[in-house]
Amino acid sequence: MLFLRQEMLLGAFAHLACIISLVSATRWEAQESYILNTINNEDFNMDNFLKSPTSYGNLPPIISMPKKSQRTLELGEIPDYILDYAPLVHLYSEERYLPYDIKKFVRHLHAEYDNGTIIEGTEHGCSIDTLEELPRLPDLYLSSNTDFNTDPEWITGSHNKPSLIDGEIKDAPATLIVVDKGNGWVDAFWFYFYSFNLGPFVMGSGPYGNHVGDWEHSLVRYYKGKPIIVWMSAHGGGGAFFYEHLEKWELDPNHPVIFSARGTHANYPSVGQHPHDLPYAILSDFTDRGPLWNPTKNYLAYSYDGEFVYPAKNNSNKAHVGREERYGNWLSFTGHWGDKQLPSDDPRQQYSLIGGHKHIDGPHGPLMKNLVRLSPCERHKWWNFWSGCNIRRNIKWGIGVESEGYNCGNIFLMIRPVWLRKLLQKVTWGGVFCFVVDLIYG
Repeated sequence: MLFLRQEMLLGAFAHLACIISLVSATRWEAQESYILNTINNEDFNMDNFLKSPTSYGNLPPIISMPKKSQRTLELGEIPDYILDYAPLVHLYSEERYLPYDIKKFVRHLHAEYDNGTIIEGTEHGCSIDTLEELPRLPDLYLSSNTDFNTDPEWITGSHNKPSLIDGEIKDAPATLIVVDKGNGWVDAFWFYFYSFNLGPFVMGSGPYGNHVGDWEHSLVRYYKGKPIIVWMSAHGGGGAFFYEHLEKWELDPNHPVIFSARGTHANYPSVGQHPHDLPYAILSDFTDRGPLWNPTKNYLAYSYDGEFVYPAKNNSNKAHVGREERYGNWLSFTGHWGDKQLPSDDPRQQYSLIGGHKHIDGPHGPLMKNLVRLSPCERHKWWNFWSGCNIRRNIKWGIGVESEGYNCGNIFLMIRPVWLRKLLQKVTWGGVFCFVVDLIYG
């Protein structure tokens, strides 16, 4: 009887092991199938990096300003999927200049023309309502009433750290602008406002390119409610990636994760050092896994048809329903959100042949960021003469000791001995050859 029971028990364990094996195999096959289908998905293949991706396989075309019959959304409609797949932002762990509320920000600035003449009524600071009353001129400046160089609270936003519970920043709403691109295509622009941009250092000198006011943004492009592409801004350029291949938030894998660089707030898809514009990593940004900001917890939402802005009809945060109406038509401001470039005789100003000026013009606002664009990329760097907008299938990994991955651009870090690694870096101009290869095949 004991032998029979042991035999039955062993048989049961064998049966259970078989079931587990089958389930594991099924899961692996499903995962493998998913990976292969993602890699081999022909619907979203681009022809090559020399062409801007404005058509996707056999899918209908994207339209800059679609007719009413071609639109998917009602004016002012913010569909749930926009929030479900919104990017979350890792701020730099030692960030000195945190996100800020534009309504509070403008109280510390007056409006002036390019020649320095202050606009009457703004001498002691603006209100959010003032912005829609200002002249529609691109060379208008919001200029500081006090010295921004002393790092007052309205510049640093020192209290605006994301909640450890849900990632909300209560005193710094993000700005969401939804643009219907017709035929089922919808673009969701998430704008992140910081009161100050601390520029990068060049060969240990700097920082250069500082400016009051800093608008950064990301774009998620949807087709029939499914996220296809994520673009993120960085220094007048940026990078486009297929949504499927970006890192996702562990607690909700629908949300892609992006990383905001120290001081400049440029956005990247990975942790580490990110060289830009100059060879040999002379000019770099740095990202890490600092506090995680969830912009969907506190935001202003609008839709835009290329001509008019419409406040959102709904807001997922019940505490902020109708706030867009209270903020008024601030998006109509076409000037600079910060001081004009400081003159050479200002003691705060410096100039470097490589780095440029220490303090430059403040940026223009959200509606000046080419929201009706067909390509995911806002604009292109000077060297991108073909105006290509390569959508990457592989994450562009950072370099340096904090890098969490490797790609062509930093593969020499694995080369031993050291002298051989340095030789290869010299021959390829600091890895620029690999950068070109990565640009084509990324």
